[in-house]
Amino acid sequence: MTTPVRRRGRTLRQRILGYITDAVSRLRSAWAILTGAQRRLLAALAAIRPGRTSGGGRRLREAITAFNTSLAAFNRAAMAMAERWAATDLPVIYREGAWTLLDNADRRTSLFRWTDRHQAAITGLSAQYYADLTNRIQEALRRARAFLRAAQHMARGDAARFDTEALRRDHPLDTVIYANDARHPADAWARSAITWQAVTTANNGAARTALDELGTEWVEIRDGADCGWTSHDDPDRANRTLRTVQDALAHPVAHPHCVRELLPRLDLIGRTNIRTGAPL
Repeated sequence: MTTPVRRRGRTLRQRILGYITDAVSRLRSAWAILTGAQRRLLAALAAIRPGRTSGGGRRLREAITAFNTSLAAFNRAAMAMAERWAATDLPVIYREGAWTLLDNADRRTSLFRWTDRHQAAITGLSAQYYADLTNRIQEALRRARAFLRAAQHMARGDAARFDTEALRRDHPLDTVIYANDARHPADAWARSAITWQAVTTANNGAARTALDELGTEWVEIRDGADCGWTSHDDPDRANRTLRTVQDALAHPVAHPHCVRELLPRLDLIGRTNIRTGAPL
């Protein structure tokens, strides 16, 4: 099978969008198991009104068993997504970044090979992002178990104080908690995290290919017109500037949902009189 020379019909972002959309959909489906389990347990508790309904103890135990079964199903689905993303999707996205850079340089995509340097790069990225995802999954499980303990404690307490809305408010399993303790919808986190990982991986593949396969230390940055280099609000604007490969590896993206793309500058090979960050 012949490897194509050019694939200019779509941008890099458009080509990896399918991977992003699929991964986010799988994460969303996993979280739906978790939030559905919470809704069902709350509904069961509200119907049972522990201490007031005949057979309430048995029904409560059944509801708790069903919740724990759903937790196991959530863990299996979420971990399967994380494993496939790290082991299969991210290497393809890395190669896509490399191929796109070669395409933009009018070079054959067959120049890219999984050298030891490329293998080491994607192994490190995949391990880091797998850990990030699994940490979120484990945090979700921990919070779900805390919710279950709170529900059981409430069920054993004064029936007059039984309040499922308070349980829902205090234990929102449809959110994730960021480092600053802010809660964000799980769906928004999933899209932000997966997009960040995908674009970072693709741009790592592009930057390393520029240096290793094309021998250039310079790339041209295409980005949103208002996007800064290290963050969206950085006054050092990124779009249509020249950056070294090392700078591009240090800042492959600036923020979640960043559209940064790297173009190779073969005409600058060997040039030493250029300042990184210089505008075009």
